[in-house]
Amino acid sequence: MSFTLAIVGRPNVGKSTLFNRLVGKKLALVDDQPGVTRDLREGDARLFDLRFTVIDTAGLEEVTDDSLQGRMRRLTERAVELADICLFLVDGRVGITPSDETFAEILRKKNARVIVGVNKAEGRAGEGGFLEAYSLGLGEPLRLSAEHGEGMDDLYDVLRPLEGEFAEREAEITPVTDLDIPEDSEDDGTEDESWRPSAQKPLQIAVIGRPNAGKSTLVNRILGQDRMLTGPEAGITRDAISVKADWMGTPVRIWDTAGMRKKARVTEKLEKLSVADGLRAVRFAEVVVVLLDNDIPFETQDLRIADFAETEGRAVVIAVNKWDLEEERQEKLADLKEMFERLLPQLRGAPLITVSAKTGRGMDRLHEAILRAHAVWNRRVPTNRLNTWLSAMTEAHPPPAPGGHRIKLRYITQAKTRPPGFVIKCSRPDELPDSYKRYLVNGLRDHFDMPGTPIRLFLRGQGDQNPWKVRKFHTPSRLRKHLDKPGPG
Repeated sequence: MSFTLAIVGRPNVGKSTLFNRLVGKKLALVDDQPGVTRDLREGDARLFDLRFTVIDTAGLEEVTDDSLQGRMRRLTERAVELADICLFLVDGRVGITPSDETFAEILRKKNARVIVGVNKAEGRAGEGGFLEAYSLGLGEPLRLSAEHGEGMDDLYDVLRPLEGEFAEREAEITPVTDLDIPEDSEDDGTEDESWRPSAQKPLQIAVIGRPNAGKSTLVNRILGQDRMLTGPEAGITRDAISVKADWMGTPVRIWDTAGMRKKARVTEKLEKLSVADGLRAVRFAEVVVVLLDNDIPFETQDLRIADFAETEGRAVVIAVNKWDLEEERQEKLADLKEMFERLLPQLRGAPLITVSAKTGRGMDRLHEAILRAHAVWNRRVPTNRLNTWLSAMTEAHPPPAPGGHRIKLRYITQAKTRPPGFVIKCSRPDELPDSYKRYLVNGLRDHFDMPGTPIRLFLRGQGDQNPWKVRKFHTPSRLRKHLDKPGPG
């Protein structure tokens, strides 16, 4: 990504529609109701051969107090200051309003590179608004239709010459995400360090939980600035927002998500889209922080959220917020641990950290727990150690013998990391009961020190294997004997 483009303007001029068109996906919420976008949202944009970061912002309001609208305006002004280029969007069918003129003056002072885009300018209805846009004094305007994709070539012609100014800088700081670890890498027992977070590959974290648990306050505390909207109103965050930062020396990309309520309570169209957006953010993360409210922890929706993160195969850290308000801390902590072990057995051993996003209490322990969970999530175990362990496990508790014929577990190897996945070659894999699979998974957790992280166990019968994969496990002498064997005739 070579530069950052912020889309700004009054509410309901089509900023989120244009954002979605540039990123090629419906990532930002779009609705006829003004004021849907409340936070800053980043996306990877593509315009022909141009690649850049685009920021969707809240609609600029002529409000400067501490109300929700006032805080939205301050966030948008910060985006203007941080962006390399601003695309100031106006409504061609409404024309230039006094608010547009006020905001044009703000942009002139805060950002040197401003492009005026006249949206909804298709046809005669937008002609008057397009001509009025010259009066803003910000250069020649562009006629656009975010809804129908018109004017994208003109926007490209304006942005293309600016790309070179920022390309070298962005090449140094753009992170590499979704890195796959090769399954056929050498199994020599040495520790693989390639997964460790770096400026090129920041650690991706999603913060999820019920509304008003303090997610945005926690993210702001991590970032050291008021990047996310916060306040007493539940459900302020509607989009899943990602922000890159350096947290205690660790490069991270943090996703703040909309609060997830019980399904019956998700009635508004916008909130339904927000929950889906939050669930999508879980899939983008490596470590998921499930944030609980200390007053009402482990409600049904909390359990569903944590279970969803585990099902998606993400490392999980449980954080209990508002700990500064708790008086009986020792007793409450014991209760929390008991509830966690009883209600979320599939995450047995996952870190449970008490924090106060408001005061910063426990943030160092949360940082340490996230790094630990990420390391376990990337763990690789040598095959010889796994097979020694498997022999001991089957000797201590042999597999069942349905119909009088005992199931034989012959071989185990690790096939995947992020999360760890193991393949066991055995006889009659379909008949191995779930209880014995849980016995093996819990044994893997305990013996190889992998608490909390999801563990995937795949059973394969002797006839299921790919013949090319078989050779990988042959010794060289057996392989040579196999190749030297004469064929028919």
